[in-house]
Amino acid sequence: MAISSDYNARHLSVLEGLEAVRKRPGMYIGSTDSRGLMHCLWEIIDNSVDEALAGHGQSINVILHPDGSVEIHDDGRGIPVDIEPKTGLSGVEVVFTKLHAGGKFGGGSYTASGGLHGVGASVVNALSARLDVQVDRGGKTYGMQFRRGEPGRFKDSGKPKPDSVFEPFSDASVLDIVGKAKRGVTGTRVRYWADRQIFTPDAKFSYTELQARARQTSFLVPGLKITLRDERRLAGTPGEEGTFEEVFHHDGGISEFVDYLANDAAVTDIWRFHGSGTFKESVPVIDESGHSRITEVERVCDVDVALRWGIGYETTVRSFVNIISTPKGGTHQTGFEQALLKTFRKVIEANSRKLKVGSDKIEKDDVSAGLTAVLTVRLAEPQFEGQTKEILGTSAVRQIVSKVIEKSLGAQLNSTARGDKTQASMLLEKVVSEMKSRVSARVHKETQRRKNALETSSLPTKLADCRSTDVKRSELFIVEGDSALGTAKLARSSDFQALLPIRGKILNVQKASVADMLSNAECAAMIQVIGAGSGRSFDISAARYGKVVLMTDADVDGAHIRTLLLTLFFRYMRPMIEHGRVYAAVPPLHRIEVINAGSKANDMIYTYSEAEMHQVLGKLAAEGKRYKEPLQRYKGLGEMDADQLAETTMDPRHRTLRRVGLAQAESAERVFDLLMGSDVAPRKEFIIGGAERLERDRIDA
Repeated sequence: MAISSDYNARHLSVLEGLEAVRKRPGMYIGSTDSRGLMHCLWEIIDNSVDEALAGHGQSINVILHPDGSVEIHDDGRGIPVDIEPKTGLSGVEVVFTKLHAGGKFGGGSYTASGGLHGVGASVVNALSARLDVQVDRGGKTYGMQFRRGEPGRFKDSGKPKPDSVFEPFSDASVLDIVGKAKRGVTGTRVRYWADRQIFTPDAKFSYTELQARARQTSFLVPGLKITLRDERRLAGTPGEEGTFEEVFHHDGGISEFVDYLANDAAVTDIWRFHGSGTFKESVPVIDESGHSRITEVERVCDVDVALRWGIGYETTVRSFVNIISTPKGGTHQTGFEQALLKTFRKVIEANSRKLKVGSDKIEKDDVSAGLTAVLTVRLAEPQFEGQTKEILGTSAVRQIVSKVIEKSLGAQLNSTARGDKTQASMLLEKVVSEMKSRVSARVHKETQRRKNALETSSLPTKLADCRSTDVKRSELFIVEGDSALGTAKLARSSDFQALLPIRGKILNVQKASVADMLSNAECAAMIQVIGAGSGRSFDISAARYGKVVLMTDADVDGAHIRTLLLTLFFRYMRPMIEHGRVYAAVPPLHRIEVINAGSKANDMIYTYSEAEMHQVLGKLAAEGKRYKEPLQRYKGLGEMDADQLAETTMDPRHRTLRRVGLAQAESAERVFDLLMGSDVAPRKEFIIGGAERLERDRIDA
């Protein structure tokens, strides 16, 4: 930091703490890239959220300006403007220049807040080329400006800029009155320009992160309205074409958050558990003489949890302390996970005969499969591991959360109410099925993936396997029906192409439970043949085939069977789709036999749609060529001769395959749930809405 010639003791007293922040910014914000830049923004936004959380204020506006600055408005009480007796400075200056100072110490203003280190606003100020703050309070608007943490005044002519002429205060700071505020109107406005001497050149505010955080906060503080406005027009952002504004406002609590996060069909309703506990903590307290004394204080910890289980196997758990996200968990999440496992073990042990558990014990992964949960705890002065507040360290919270969950979840699972009893039964069956699936995967983990001459195969008898042990080269064709299997056996190259027939339409696994899926012969055979397990235990490196080709008839029933097969892969073997190893065969619809003159053999042309057929016939007519009539229309794969099937659908040199992709998992999840899920009404609306666009010619009569 440049020091002017008239730099005096007043400047030193203001900047003694902030200079340390500028020298070691990583200690306070984690890093000086985009992540650190966003952390600074969270510190200011969290201060506004804490006001709303305490019941003061209902709206927060965040504006990303084109000049790289960011502005945060709130309608809270406004930062205190009176003189703080110990320092002789206004409350505004104390908040923005003194580390570990603010309303969150001593328990006077905030009983539970996020920004508990008390360094947020002052750190942001120290790392800003310029920071302007305005406070509406008591019918007046107060203003103060800082350059790299130092209070003073900028001499702006027009728009505020960080490189405008700056005059630091030399004797005493002045909190200017810059306008009038309407009666009863209070709030704080902060606008700052991050210091490019500190942050890396490529550091920039992420609208996507800001959007996710705003949405998350609006769920956690019911009734709070958060407005985001992006004026930067950056490429690749929603505001690329012009100013983009979004409002987040949810009157529901964390139950609504769980409903938003969950993207699979439900096994249980959203369950909400509340509770609290007290603990004692020894903390240093500074007395009036300035000495620190260890004092024992009693704390209250409130626990609020919303959770539900779905038919999937992925786990989504979001944990928060005083609405601050703890992505790396901490004592509250540890207590939550321990209580889940303990409660389920207890209930399953009591129902072991009914559930046919055997001697195996369930593990954490069995319980958490398909779980979506939001866990929040509120307590005064939580201890975090590091300034970035990603891990809660207060040890007593673990036991409090654990007791609340054990009591509430135990009561829920043992409830005798009709609806609760049904859901609890389905959930326990799901957890036990997950355990059995995990145990089965472990048992088979060490077995060889390919049989050799000295071994017998435990694979399904109807599998016509290939000779090659090269996974990259091998292909598994899942064919519809035994008639197609017979033709396919003659058409395939047995060196690297394996065949597995399925009988008609398999189980719709979007609706079915894990237990039903595993007990279904067709589904179990496919999982066994592919050999990589299912669900969360799926290991793509153990897959026995490089390609899986779904070979179904080119009609409506074939399309339905293909959809059912894709549902199985999406729900239980998703990595196969993600790695591009699932394909749909494209069999022809018609065969046109072109008559050649003389002894020359006739040519065969295969077409794959009505439009292509008419196009080919038109071209033949224009060239004066004749063809045999009637044209052959293939109703199914079984109607083809082996050489025709090989040439059109199975031979890598001539065939057409359609690779099944997964561009966006969330949108795919919604489509599968719409088409294959238990809820009939949305599917009916989809079918009626799309009926007008249906080409009747594509339906087989």
